[in-house]
Amino acid sequence: MKILISGASGLIGTALIRTLSEAGHEVNRLVRRAPNSAGERQWSPAVGHLDPASFDGVEVVVNLSGAGIGDRRWTDKRRREIVDSRLDTTRLLARTMAALDEPPHTFVSQSAIGYYGNRGGEVLNESSDPGSVDDFLTKLTIDWEEAADPAVEAGLRVVYPRTGLVLASGTQLLGRLVPLFKAGIGGPIGDGNQWWSWITLRDEVAALVSLIEGDLSGPVNLVAPNPVRNREFVKALGELLRRPTIFRVPRLAIRAAMGPEMADELSLSSTRVVPKRLAESGFTFADPTIDVALRSLLAPDRTAQPATA
Repeated sequence: MKILISGASGLIGTALIRTLSEAGHEVNRLVRRAPNSAGERQWSPAVGHLDPASFDGVEVVVNLSGAGIGDRRWTDKRRREIVDSRLDTTRLLARTMAALDEPPHTFVSQSAIGYYGNRGGEVLNESSDPGSVDDFLTKLTIDWEEAADPAVEAGLRVVYPRTGLVLASGTQLLGRLVPLFKAGIGGPIGDGNQWWSWITLRDEVAALVSLIEGDLSGPVNLVAPNPVRNREFVKALGELLRRPTIFRVPRLAIRAAMGPEMADELSLSSTRVVPKRLAESGFTFADPTIDVALRSLLAPDRTAQPATA
């Protein structure tokens, strides 16, 4: 197929393009700068510019655009960047496709498990209600999915991959935690009881490929089948690195470091999500448990390779 991708230079986009290209698909990329290759198409979501010719022959559009959620404190300016980078891009893509005489048949528009909010130990699947709209991430995710409505109304197959915490070597979470654990000062965050719903990068990419090539529509949770409490995540990481995990990070300390709202909705939030629809579709996870996942990412003699779907 011919596939057009936004957010192509990010962690997920880079891995996805490699996998799709190896599988024989033709992949074009939307870029904000001047194109420097035949596979690039320029656009400017901030001013609403997207040439309809970018969709010539395109069968599937994958929208991965969005400023990082956890890489900076949530100042008012940063919250605006997080919102605009998702809503402006999604609306522009959806509106442009809806106006085409021959639009792509599929729109895979990234979403996140922030949709469900802080829900304690409640097991959440795609039919679960959203969390409180008073929470920044829940409100953002609801609006993010609704931004694709023009594509739905135009008859495209629209999929919302609600992605969990993506684990990959050297990325934000593991890049921060591993050095602390190797120094022997790792431990649970807060009381450690909060549920973390995660997925490895290779399973994330393989799941996206299955959505691109399959027939599912609507929300699909992209998380591993075995979410864990923070204390279980910490224990598995400590055992793999052969380091103690006794230095608990107090709730007050993490809220002071990240800011109260950001800490409460990211590190301290409890969201126990399961991949019901993905499992029912027959998808097989390479990394179904946290032990297998961390070993594949961090063990010195690991043999696991990046996903090739």
